[in-house]
Amino acid sequence: MKLDPEQKLDVEEVLRDLDRYRPKRKGWSWRRKIENQQLGPFVYKNSSASLERSVPLAAAHYFGNIDPQCDMVITTEIASGRFEDDLRRMRMAAWHGADHIMVIRTTGQSHIDGLVEGTPEGVGGIPISRKQIRATRKALDAIEDEVGRPINFHSYVSGLAGPDIAVLFAEEGVNGAHQDPQYNVLYRDVNMHRSFIDAAEAKRVLADAGILQLDGAHNANATAKEAWKVTPELFVQHAINCAYSRAAGMPQELIALSTVPPTAPPAPKLRLDLPYAVALRELFAGYRFRAQQNTRYMEADTVEASVTHVLDTLISRLTTTDIQSTITPDEGRNIPWHYNNVAGVNTARQTLMGIDGLAEQLTLKDDGPLRQQARELKERAVLFVEEILENGGYYAAVAAGQFVDQGFFPERKGDGIVRDPDSGDGAGTVIARAPDYGAPVCSHFGNNSYDQGAGKQCDGYGGCTLCDPAKIQYIDELDADDNVTNRLQRTLAERNEGLLRPEVEKHGDNIVCVTLFVPESPRVAEAAALQMAVHMGLQDPKVINRRVMHPAEGSMFEIKGVLDVAIAIDQLPMPQPVEVLGDEEIEAWVRPRDIHLVAATVGEDEHSVGLHEILDIKHGGIEKYGFYCHDLGTSVPVARLLDVAEQTGARAVLISTIVTHADIHRQHMRHLHELATGRGLREHLLLVAGGTQVTDDLARECGLDAGFGRGTTGQDVASFIVRRLRETE
Repeated sequence: MKLDPEQKLDVEEVLRDLDRYRPKRKGWSWRRKIENQQLGPFVYKNSSASLERSVPLAAAHYFGNIDPQCDMVITTEIASGRFEDDLRRMRMAAWHGADHIMVIRTTGQSHIDGLVEGTPEGVGGIPISRKQIRATRKALDAIEDEVGRPINFHSYVSGLAGPDIAVLFAEEGVNGAHQDPQYNVLYRDVNMHRSFIDAAEAKRVLADAGILQLDGAHNANATAKEAWKVTPELFVQHAINCAYSRAAGMPQELIALSTVPPTAPPAPKLRLDLPYAVALRELFAGYRFRAQQNTRYMEADTVEASVTHVLDTLISRLTTTDIQSTITPDEGRNIPWHYNNVAGVNTARQTLMGIDGLAEQLTLKDDGPLRQQARELKERAVLFVEEILENGGYYAAVAAGQFVDQGFFPERKGDGIVRDPDSGDGAGTVIARAPDYGAPVCSHFGNNSYDQGAGKQCDGYGGCTLCDPAKIQYIDELDADDNVTNRLQRTLAERNEGLLRPEVEKHGDNIVCVTLFVPESPRVAEAAALQMAVHMGLQDPKVINRRVMHPAEGSMFEIKGVLDVAIAIDQLPMPQPVEVLGDEEIEAWVRPRDIHLVAATVGEDEHSVGLHEILDIKHGGIEKYGFYCHDLGTSVPVARLLDVAEQTGARAVLISTIVTHADIHRQHMRHLHELATGRGLREHLLLVAGGTQVTDDLARECGLDAGFGRGTTGQDVASFIVRRLRETE
């Protein structure tokens, strides 16, 4: 399967012959780091190999469209609820630099005692069925060929079906997985015995398949009311999981600690979070680290989330991080939206590239509060472990509610999570193995009568499913109604008809988001904002974010609603794109002709950057073609431009008009046309305007020859001028 960058992902092609598809690679992949990499005018200290295809950061066009990639793996978490829509999101995220795609659950997978088959929508966001996983890996195999970098696919090995899921992942080429028996116990109420026994088998399978394991210890400070107080416990949870994983046969290099800074502004974040991050990395030197943002304090405000995300990423660079996760506030308000996934990825990579080489310029102090706080956290963690041992071990500690207690250990508040070792999901289902237990498989934890010595344990049976994929039993669909084929019917029918609908969660879901400012008290303003959304034609509007600007002056609202509109592509008024002349053709025509131009920012407008981008040779402006530009500067009266045009015999006048208060930009453009007409210059003088709010249609409506808005280059303007002047020769 090969993707065309100019064509949509063909889900039908992904599903075709899926029963025979095998992943092209298995195991986790790290980025290929490059020291002192030269890209454009810069040398990068903390970078990796570039992508073959990507969407650069917004400001990249100022630097030759370079798109440097940081040295850390970048995560995005996706869960539309339908795996076929997740595939499209994954492709978008990969083009923006994500190479660790985590698919989060939309159902209580921890409580499912076995594999799910088919593609039911209820578990579409995990994904957990073989068909969903295989289709996802097949799409990612094609996506990584398209962008030129391995893409790690990640899901969860939790709950009662832990070993079953681990085997499924190993068979189908999943690259990373969460596996933490403590997470199952504390947050999913899975029976302790069942969770730890299943985890041993699951971890051994993951290890043999080269799958990177992340733990879930961060859930303590993502759950706690005062997260910075549970940091000693986080070290203990990490230690228990690391020790158990090693005992189960997982090598250290495949174990990653999932870390979350415990605070967010307005807390003094760096003062609290940095010592914790330093202590963690010192205690667990030699392990991998995956840094994630703390969702405990996250509101629905994307700006607030982005600021905290930047600070968290700064901590990653000041210490060490192998995987930088990204997060959006969607998880707290609706299904994550694809463009917010991309925004989260871009926040991380923009921050990381902006602080490239920071470690060469800064060092963390070896004395003072940072070192004292880090040492204190370690001491508290050691005391925590000693208390667990004194009181009878891990099971007894959980039964006593010692985990996720809000006290700053050794303080106890008595509000920790309590679990009975003999209760919970799956209680009583553990069966003791007989001494001669045998399992003819090559990935297995514990004694096995099929041990072949130097050979594989499955050799006597011609190989297990991990060695011989032909033995895998592939089941397509079991539910006649809830399956991907039925879900695709409307999608494909509308695509074939050339219809487009807005979307943010699922294909063509008609969901849109509008932003409104309403100048009233918060309560009145919110009610008014919802009514305004109704008048816009939105169905079922809901406020998903509110930001008070002033209790009396007004509030800003983001409103989600349904816009049930399908647009026919073949009926769209599509302007024909203007073909821009090449640099050589422009210069060859301009050089022999001594063509003068007059330019300025007009009225009382002091903005000059945009105009200089168009004119100056140092910015690649039109001077490089041989135009003689008379730049009069800023705040220039329109009449003065025409005076200079007459004096120099100029062929064109270029005005920049950025300020738009009271439609002053329209007034300037009309005045230029009227004044030039009154002086008898209009027929022989090209009049061109530019500005952030200027469009070609608007400029022509005001009597000018052309208008240029955002994203315009000197080549665009020069091409237009040459074409028009050639017509008069």
